[in-house]
Amino acid sequence: MKTKLFLITPPFTQLNTPYPATAYIKGFLNTKNIGSVQADLGIEVILKLFSKDGLQRLFEVASLKFGVEEISDNAKRIYALQEEYLKTINPVIAFLQGKNPTLALQICQEDFLPEASRFTQLEELDWAFGTMGTQDKAKHLATLYLEDISDFIVECVDANFGFSRYAERLGRSASSFDELYEALQSEPTYIDGILISILKERIEAIQPTLFLISVPFPGNLYAAFRSAQWVKKNYPNIKISMGGGFPNTELRSLSDARVFEFFDFITLDDGEMPIDELIHSIENPNYNTYKRTFLLENGKVVYKNNSAKPDYKQSQVGTPDYSDLLLDKYISVIEIVNPMHRMWSDGRWNKLTMAHGCYWGKCTFCDISLDYIKIYEPVAANLLCDRMEEMIAQTGETGFHFVDEAAPPALMRALALEILRRKLAVTWWTNIRFEKSFTEDLCLLLKASGCIAVSGGLEVASDRLLKLIDKGVTVEQVARVTRNFTQAGVMVHAYLMYGYPTQTIQETIDSLEMVRQLFEVGILQSGFWHQFAMTAHSPVGLYPEQFGVKKNTESIGTFANNDIDYTDATGINHDKFSFGLKKSLYNYMHGICFEYDLQDWFEFKIPKTKIQSDFIVNAIENEETFNIKPTAKIVWLGGKPLVDHFTKSKKGNSWEMTTLTFHDKKEPFSILTNKNEGEWLVKTLEKISVFNVKNYTFQELKADFELSLEDFELFWYSKPIKTLREYKLLVL
Repeated sequence: MKTKLFLITPPFTQLNTPYPATAYIKGFLNTKNIGSVQADLGIEVILKLFSKDGLQRLFEVASLKFGVEEISDNAKRIYALQEEYLKTINPVIAFLQGKNPTLALQICQEDFLPEASRFTQLEELDWAFGTMGTQDKAKHLATLYLEDISDFIVECVDANFGFSRYAERLGRSASSFDELYEALQSEPTYIDGILISILKERIEAIQPTLFLISVPFPGNLYAAFRSAQWVKKNYPNIKISMGGGFPNTELRSLSDARVFEFFDFITLDDGEMPIDELIHSIENPNYNTYKRTFLLENGKVVYKNNSAKPDYKQSQVGTPDYSDLLLDKYISVIEIVNPMHRMWSDGRWNKLTMAHGCYWGKCTFCDISLDYIKIYEPVAANLLCDRMEEMIAQTGETGFHFVDEAAPPALMRALALEILRRKLAVTWWTNIRFEKSFTEDLCLLLKASGCIAVSGGLEVASDRLLKLIDKGVTVEQVARVTRNFTQAGVMVHAYLMYGYPTQTIQETIDSLEMVRQLFEVGILQSGFWHQFAMTAHSPVGLYPEQFGVKKNTESIGTFANNDIDYTDATGINHDKFSFGLKKSLYNYMHGICFEYDLQDWFEFKIPKTKIQSDFIVNAIENEETFNIKPTAKIVWLGGKPLVDHFTKSKKGNSWEMTTLTFHDKKEPFSILTNKNEGEWLVKTLEKISVFNVKNYTFQELKADFELSLEDFELFWYSKPIKTLREYKLLVL
C-alpha cells in the first residue's frame, strides 16, 4: 500500500511564522514523489481560541470557576470586560495578520482596547516607537491585549497555556516519564479539546498511513503526546513517529517502554533517511531496516540503526515546501522591545540553512558531539539562491532567516554575490561567529545583498573564559567585527553567558563592563544574558573534570537526558547575578544609564571592575592595517559612470583628463583621472561589476593595469580610488 504522510508541528512555537521542520521534510518528500500534507496545529489552535466564538466559549468555561475558587482582581476585571474583548478580538487578530492596518490609528488612541495588568508596562512606549511608529506601537499594544487574555486563560481555564509553549514544565529536564504519563491519563484540558477537534478533522480528511510529529522544543512535547494518544486510540492502524530537536537532544538514551503506547517510532538527527526507511518498512513488512530509530520489540525499547544507506546530501534534500500552511493567517506580535527578539516574533520569514552543522564545531558548552552540529556540509550559493527564488514564488515573502548554527563567512560572501548578481531584492539575517573574516568590506557586501542583522555568541566577555570555551575569538576581535557590521548598517545581537564553569565574580563583573562599553560606543544594538546550562552532549558534560565541575549524579534518565545537574568548584551562586545583568542590559539597549556604577545594578556587594574604561574604544582604534592579499577579490557594486574627457592646460603644457560621474542611490559623486587611467578604470569597473559571474583578483587587476600603464600600487592608493573605495569598490 502506498504511504500517505501527515506532518504536524504541535502547539506551540511561534505566532508569526511556521517552524520550518515539516516544510523541510515535505520539500524532501517532493523529490521522492511521496504525497504528504503538513499542518502547524499551533497557529490553528490560536486562531480558534482567539476569535469571537472562541472567547465566548472561553468566558463560559471560566465562569464555572467564579465563586468556587479564589480569582485574582485582574481576572475579574477581564471577565467584567468580556463584551469589550468579544467586540475587539476579530479586528485585532486581522490587524496582527496584516489585513486591517487602519485599526492601528484606533488602537493607538488607547481607548479602544480593554486594558488589564499587562498595560502597566507602557512607560517605555515613547522610547520604543516615538511619534512616527503607529503600526509598531499598535502591534505592541495589541500584543499586551493578547497577553492579558493569555493570563486569564492560565488562571481560569488551562494553567499550561503559553503563546510559544504548552505545558513546557512537563518536557523540560524530564528524566522520568512519570509526570508526563500521569498528565496524559487525566481528562484532556480545554486547550487539548481544541487541539483534538482540529486534529480529528484533519485525520478524517487526509487518512494518512504515517503520522509524523515534529517536536522542536520542550513546549511542544505534551501536545505531541496528546495528539499521538488520540490518533492511537481512534486510528490504531496509523503508524506514528516523532522527530525534531527535542528527541535529537533529549531522548538519545530513551528506555521507558510506556512512550511506545503513544508512538511507534522515534527518529534521531536528520530526518530524511530515517523517514525514507520508515516508509519502506511500512510498505514492506519484511524490510525491517531502520536508520537511527527507536521502536518497541518484545516489550523492550530498542535502537535500530541497521541501514547501510548514507544520509542524503544537502544538495539532494530539495527546497523547503510551505504549501498547506496558513501563511496569510500568522500573527505578527511585538512582545518586548529587544530589537532582535522583535524579529523572532514580528513578520513572516522563510527559513533556510546555508550549511548543515557548524564549521567551527569546538565550543565546549555546545552539543558538538551530535551530528546536527558535528557533520558540516555547506550548500552551494547558486543552489541556495535557486531555493530562495522557489520559496519567494511559493510564499510571496522575500524575508529569509538562515537558521545556521553559525553561517560560514566564505559562504555568506558567495551567497551575497549571487543575490546581487541575480538582482534579487531580499531581506535576510542569520547567526555568525564574530571572527576576523568579517572585514568592513565584507560587511558592506552583506548589507548590499539584503542582510539586516546578525546574531553571534560573545558568551562570556572575558578572554580567559573565551579560550576555555574554545570560541576562537577575543573580546577585541568581537569589538572590531561588531563595529564593521554596525558601520555597514547591519544590526548586531550578542548572546551573552554567565555562570560558565570556573567563572569568578570578578569575571562576571568585568564581562558586564565589556558589554556596557560595547553599547556605549554604539557597536552593539541588542543582547541577551543566558545562564550556563551543562548538557550531556557537550565537552563540559562529557568531561566535567576538565572544567572544574562535578556531576551531581551519574544516573541516566529513562526518558529525557540532556540538562545535567552539577556543582561548580568555585561554589558561587550565579543565579543571584541574573536580575542585575538583565536590568542593566535592558537600560543599555535603551541607550541610557552608561554612567551608572556597576554596583547600582546589584543589591549585594560586588568587586570593582578591572577593565579600563576605554578598553573597547582602544580595541577599535588600534586596529592593525593589513596589506591587500594578491588573491583578494575586487568587486564593484556601483553602476556605469558618465564619462567626460577634457584638456587641462597650465604654463603651456596640456593634459588629457577624464571626469567620471557616478550616481549612487543617495547622491552623485565624481572622480578626476588622466585620460589613460580613466579609460582603464571605465573598462575595469565594468569587468569587476558584481553582476558578472567571474570575479577578478587584486593580482589580476595589477597585471592588467601594468600592461599599458605604470605602477598600479601608486594608482590604487590615489585619491580617485580612495573615493571609489568609500562608495562601492570592495576588497573581499
